[in-house]
Amino acid sequence: MAPGTTETQALPEGFVLNLTDQAAAEVRKFIAAENVSTDAGGLRVSVLPGGCSGFKYSLNIEDHAADDDLTAELNGIRVFIDAFSAQYLSGVTIDYVTAMQGSGFTFNNPNATGGCGCGTSFTA
Repeated sequence: MAPGTTETQALPEGFVLNLTDQAAAEVRKFIAAENVSTDAGGLRVSVLPGGCSGFKYSLNIEDHAADDDLTAELNGIRVFIDAFSAQYLSGVTIDYVTAMQGSGFTFNNPNATGGCGCGTSFTA
C-alpha cells in the first residue's frame, strides 16, 4: 500500500444502514461548511459508551477514513464506521427532522432494547 493511503473495507454482506434524503442533504451542508473534499472525506457514524441509556450515537464530518474503517456510500455520502460501532448500527435509519421544538438528526434502531427521551441514547 502506498504511503498516505488507507485500506478500508466495504460493509459486510447483510449489513444495512440507511441515510434518508433529508439527512443526506444536511450532511452535504456540513461537509461544504467544513471544506472537506468529497473525494476522500465523509460522515463518521459511531456508537460511543455513555448517554442516559448506555450508548449514544455520534456523527462527525471527517477528512478521510481510518485504516480499519468499514466504508459505504449512502445516498451519495461516504460513510465511515468503526468495527465496534458496526455491531450496533445494522438496520439503523438516520433521518433529519424539523419540528417546532427544534431540528436535528434522529436514529431509528430496530436493535435497541430501550432508549430515552433525548433520542440519541439507547440500550442494546
